[in-house]
Amino acid sequence: QVQLMESGGGSVQAGGSLRLSCVASTWTSSSSCKGWSRQAPGKEREGVASIHWESGSTYVADSVEGRFTISQDNAKNTVDLQMNDLKPEDTAMYYCAAGLWVLKMVSGSWRRRCEYKYWGQGTQVTVSS
Repeated sequence: QVQLMESGGGSVQAGGSLRLSCVASTWTSSSSCKGWSRQAPGKEREGVASIHWESGSTYVADSVEGRFTISQDNAKNTVDLQMNDLKPEDTAMYYCAAGLWVLKMVSGSWRRRCEYKYWGQGTQVTVSS
């Protein structure tokens, strides 16, 4: 069982930055990737970014491309999300997650994505205009 704990959420004005951090209790064969998802009130959960622990390959959602960066420290079993140029539409509960790096059909092409199995409790990010 992998336990995940997030930190770093908060309130910021539009254009500002926040850095989210997540530490995993352990690494297992079923947690080959880690990442971040978010859920705004009344909306479905959205995958934001993920990273494969061994190759360092990443996925970043189009909605945050160029503004958000995911990174990891394998020695410390942590994954961070640097969020710059934040917008009000980034307001959401952000969840750290871990799972398997699998092939998925995305828009007609096979892509590597993190299929999440473990979830953290979440940390709130609020961006005001």
